[in-house]
Amino acid sequence: MDTIEPTETSHAGGALRSTISNAVVKTFSEFTGRGPTRARTHIVDNLVVCLLEDTLTKGERSLVADGQNEDVRFMRRRFQDGMRRTLCDSVETLTGRRVVAMMSDNHIDPELSVEVFVLDGAPGDGPADLVG
Repeated sequence: MDTIEPTETSHAGGALRSTISNAVVKTFSEFTGRGPTRARTHIVDNLVVCLLEDTLTKGERSLVADGQNEDVRFMRRRFQDGMRRTLCDSVETLTGRRVVAMMSDNHIDPELSVEVFVLDGAPGDGPADLVG
C-alpha cells in the first residue's frame, strides 16, 4: 500500500476547518434536532473530511439499545441524503470550490459519522466556477 504524505493544505487553514465543522454541526442539529458534540475537519488537497462524534439522538440510542442498529443506520442515511444539498452548499461557499462528490457513513459503537467532500480543486488554488 502506498504511503500518503501530508501536504501543506492538511495543516493550513485552521479557521476554515473550524468553520466547516461548525457549519456541518449546525446542519445536523437543524435536520435531526441534535448536533454532534464534537467535530473535526481535515483538508488535504481537494479532499475535505469531517469526522463527527456523539451523533445519535436519544430516540436513536433507545433503538440501538433494543438491537436495531441497522434501522438507525438506515435512518441516519436518509437524514444525510436530506442534508446533502445544504452541506454541499456550505462547503462550496466556505472553500470557494465546487463539491464534485460527497459521501457519508455512520458507525454505531462508538458513535461516529463521517462526511467526505471531494472538491474540484484545493481551497485557495485559484478561482472556482460555482455556477451550476
